[in-house]
Parts: sequence; structure tokens; C-alpha cells
Amino acid sequence: MRRYGKHTDEDDIRSRPNRKGNRPRTHIRPKHEDAVEGMVLTVDRGRLTCLVDGRIVMAMKARELGRKAAVVGDRVGIVGDLTGTKDTLARIVRIEERTSVLRRTADDDDPYERVVVANADQLAIVTALADPEPRPRLIDRCLVAAFDGGLEPLLVMTKSDLAPPDKLLELYGDLDIPYLVTSRGELENGDAADRVREQLDGRITAFVGHSGVGKTTLVNALVPEDRRRLTGHVNAVTGRGRHTTTSALALPLAGEGGWVIDTPGLRSFGLHHVDPSRVIHAFPDLEPGTEGCPRACSHDEPDCALDQWVADGHADPARLYSLRRLLSTRERTEGD
Repeated sequence: MRRYGKHTDEDDIRSRPNRKGNRPRTHIRPKHEDAVEGMVLTVDRGRLTCLVDGRIVMAMKARELGRKAAVVGDRVGIVGDLTGTKDTLARIVRIEERTSVLRRTADDDDPYERVVVANADQLAIVTALADPEPRPRLIDRCLVAAFDGGLEPLLVMTKSDLAPPDKLLELYGDLDIPYLVTSRGELENGDAADRVREQLDGRITAFVGHSGVGKTTLVNALVPEDRRRLTGHVNAVTGRGRHTTTSALALPLAGEGGWVIDTPGLRSFGLHHVDPSRVIHAFPDLEPGTEGCPRACSHDEPDCALDQWVADGHADPARLYSLRRLLSTRERTEGD
């Protein structure tokens, strides 16, 4: 039996062989200065379809990125085979800083935050005016996520041939959200796509909405088949006569270089990740009035300074009502 003490020398110390080879471990990671920038178009079971210098390149995330995941819209650094040849696979070694993020949780009590889309300029919230009926609480939640993530909202109302938009417009008019109203006939003859495209040119727009509102039908009208082929295979399934998106997919718009990101139909939109104190940033006419609020003010309590701010004529009372409605959205479910 070996005894270790002050007279121990190197022959007394047992060395543990390196089972993975003789190269010692190091925490120094390669800088990959030769990495080429690309854009993630879609993600499917660990394989990422990227656009690199006009070519479609399949890639996987490098092990050194750890748990950090790339999502649709991310700008990434890619190394390896960038030819885009069939059966080749490159590596994503870097995810660039994001300018915006659309995030959600499965439910309000779920702490796991999921980034759905990165670097989008605006969020198009698509809702049908009938068949199915509008879900204002879900719209509110999407608005909170847009304001929190740095995206400008755009409300797109479909199926106006089945019901008028007046009631929904009255509900959101005080938020000063740009909106578009379309009908099924306009989708068929292309007029709706032309009007919507004017709001999208030169921008990256993520589309969200629950199933059946016509979101993917509108995206298909916006992006003709020849543009869709640029992204390769569309990850989708067909059932009951409907084309249903099963994963987020970025598609190039013709014209001013914009992009449309189609996302799967929503069943819920949890806001566990949203700090309510950040929602006020979407109301620049109300934000200065919060200077007199007590610490950690919920903006819906007796001592809230916003009531006096509105009473003094600095902002419309309807705007304060809209803020409080959005803040309370985090405490309610979509079906409330």
C-alpha cells in the first residue's frame, strides 16, 4: 500500500489514463475567425437550414455552443462545407447578438422560456373576424410579447366577408396599432397580398395566429412558389384539406428584400418570462408619468401616479385603460 506524505515523489502518484486520447483538455475555444455569416431559415430535429451567400446550406450546432440554441431569424457564424451540395453538413459555431426576440412559455406557470423567432422587425398578429371567432386575450398576449421583445405589432384581420371589423378595431384603436383588413375574395384574386406586402417590404416580419385564421394561406399568397423553392423543403403536413405549418420557416419576399417568417398555429401563449415593468415602454405618452409612482408599482393600484397624469391631460384615459388591460393579461388565461 502506498503512503503519501512529505517524502512522496512522482513515482508514488498514480496517473489516471486519458480514456479519450492523449490530448489534454482545454477551456480555450477556437475563435473561428474564418466563419461566414448566414441566416437560419428553419430548424428541424437538430438540422438547421441556413442561407449563406445566396446558397442553401444544411448545418448543425457545434458542441462548443453548449445549450445555446439557434432559432429562425438568427444570424450565425458557419464553418465547414458551405457549398450547399447534397448530403453535406456545415457547423454553426457562433450566434450573433440578437436585435429582437419573440419569446413565449407554454403556460403562465411554466418557467421554461422558448425563443420562437430572432431579429424580426415586426410581428403580424393574424386573427379571423369569424370562423373561428376572434380571441382578444390571445391578441393581447401577442402584443405584450411584441412590446417586450422589441418588435412592432401589425394586426391583420381576415375573413371580413363573414363579419365586420368594427368591434375589434374599437377594442384596439387606442393602442395606435397599424392594421389591415382582408377578405377571402381578396386572398383569391391577390389584392390582399398586395396590400399586406406594402407593410412588409424591406422588413423581417413574423406571422402568428391560432389555427384556422388563414395565416399560412396569406403567407402562401405573399410568397409565390418560385420564392418558396429558395428555402428548399417546407416542413409541413397536410390534413383535412389544410396546409399546417409545423415549424417556423423564413421565406424571402420579392421586391425590397423583406422576409416573412411563418410560425405554427398557436394553442396558448404563456407570458411567464415577461417582466410587467417593461410593458410601459410601449406607451411613451404614459411612461413619463410613472416617475411619481411608488416603488414596484403595478400601475393598477390606488397610489399609481398615472391616474393623476391622465387627469392633468398628459394622455388619453383610453391609453391608460389599454395599458392596464395588457398588464392584467399576464394574470389571465387566453380563454378568459
